[in-house]
Amino acid sequence: MIKLPEKIKLANLPTKIEKLYKTSKELMNTNIYIKRDDHTGIEFSGNKIRKLEFTIKEALDKKCDYFITCGALQSNHARATVSVAAKLGLKSYLILAGEKNETIDGNYLINKLLGATIKIIDKTEFKERIDEIMKEAKEKLESEGYSPYIIPLGASNGIGTFGYFEAMQEIYKQEKGMGIKFDAIVHANGSGGTYAGLFLANKLLKMNREIYGISVSSDKEFFKEKISNILKSSFEIISQNIEFENDEIKIIDEYVGKGYGESREEEINFIKKFAELEGIILDPVYTGKAMYGLINEIKNGNMGEHKNILFIHTGGIYSIFSKKHLFNFK
Repeated sequence: MIKLPEKIKLANLPTKIEKLYKTSKELMNTNIYIKRDDHTGIEFSGNKIRKLEFTIKEALDKKCDYFITCGALQSNHARATVSVAAKLGLKSYLILAGEKNETIDGNYLINKLLGATIKIIDKTEFKERIDEIMKEAKEKLESEGYSPYIIPLGASNGIGTFGYFEAMQEIYKQEKGMGIKFDAIVHANGSGGTYAGLFLANKLLKMNREIYGISVSSDKEFFKEKISNILKSSFEIISQNIEFENDEIKIIDEYVGKGYGESREEEINFIKKFAELEGIILDPVYTGKAMYGLINEIKNGNMGEHKNILFIHTGGIYSIFSKKHLFNFK
């Protein structure tokens, strides 16, 4: 019996699984299902809240009263963290990569509404110094009498891993209720924590599913190494170890396109078509790229013999408003 660390209940769980009938019909021999983790809440909708249930519990156990985290200006993780802090009556400090004169919209707007302290730095500084900058913020807050807690990008660390370990247990129960077994589980991979949790549960529970992460930023070798390190951190928490090779970590990196947060015309057109076809909104940064990649992988014959595929909708609805100009609506 695997004993998971304790968590605080924040998300609306379980999230439902529904079949994409029209998309499946277009693909002929493949059934596509979608798990609606975009429905985990309102202010904290999306996949990040699953990880934060465990991360925030650890912070509360340490008597912390100020959450420090980071991300892009439209970070879903940052918005979820701020929402939780407000709900618990605590404070939040965000370090976001972007331009200081950017329009207050989407997640950035919500962060301001919820009272976050926000520091905006340029993308180069973020890439080169973010760990150091978060440490500096922690030291400053400690000097002011606070007890801050640093949450890494995407809450993708050892403790955050268990959010999607638990999600995998949830999927297994839902499979039993639906009378189906998913051959593959696919999601947008941005910081590695979601993949690590799914992979760890798949291994420890001997579920024998294929887990695919479609990268929205870096290449597969970067993420294989990062996910491997997250997994090793999680082993220490549950005092268990699993043997695995980095090549077992399946990252598809052909759909990064222009890079993180940048969209190609074909991706935007796909999001519009998918919305009209299924009545489900994907976002340009994460789920739009990932679903676009999954459909193309199936059409190109790269998904092997998988007949029942589950796509995890990891959220991102608010950030789409900051990208409205890409859709060219009159």
